[in-house]
Amino acid sequence: MKPILSRIISIREEGKDRKTITVLNKQIARNAIPGQFIMVWIPGVDEIPMGISYIGGEEIAFTVHRVGEATAALHEMKVNDCIGIRGPYGRGFKEVNGRIIIIGGGTGMAPLMPLVRRLIEKRENKVTVINGAKSVDEMIYRDELNKLMSEGRIRYIPATEDGSLGYHGLATDALEELLNEDEKPDEIYVCGPEVMIKKVMEIALKKQVHMQAAIERYIKCAIGVCGSCAVDPIGLRVCVEGPVIPLEILTKISELGMYKREASGAKIKI
Repeated sequence: MKPILSRIISIREEGKDRKTITVLNKQIARNAIPGQFIMVWIPGVDEIPMGISYIGGEEIAFTVHRVGEATAALHEMKVNDCIGIRGPYGRGFKEVNGRIIIIGGGTGMAPLMPLVRRLIEKRENKVTVINGAKSVDEMIYRDELNKLMSEGRIRYIPATEDGSLGYHGLATDALEELLNEDEKPDEIYVCGPEVMIKKVMEIALKKQVHMQAAIERYIKCAIGVCGSCAVDPIGLRVCVEGPVIPLEILTKISELGMYKREASGAKIKI
């Protein structure tokens, strides 16, 4: 699939070195589901994968953490600038109704937001959102989540490692306490640093709760051809069989939380 030239219609500051960019792209907006990703082409710079953080009628959004050349270039973009977008790709979240816990770490909260919005459409769902970050200035989507909490649509637990907002500690510690206090949830959804995902997996196994996790790997083609995103030892291609992976498959990935790979394929310790 060739990139579709997409015009930027809004840019919102989301926190320190984090921005949410919204573009017009009817084709992807019509076909995307929560948890899928897009490939974003910055002319003259690079093409990178980004999780979808908003799915509208004619527009989609993604949230960018400035960490390298391509993300820095996206941070310099202005409204009405154009970028190339192709997708959507991969497997999204399988929606489960009932008592739901959604846990995001850092920018990992972004691809969970379309799922939050989708699940609360059914009033019978009881959704708890744990939003973790190192500090309050790195926490994204807190205004929207606070609004949803004030409307009684979610239970919201912000967690910061430095104690600058909400629960003082790791998001996984907040999760463990919540599971000790509350009724067993029907599903846990998670996205964030892989060490966090691995800890959530351990907690889910201990508490016998099913979970789904969106994981990140180096992606080049996004269509399952190049193999750059394959994980050990099962060879699962994150761009096709992921990025959302259920608990029963996560337990088979020995590299989870241990290492990932550079563009060359060399292993990098997490």
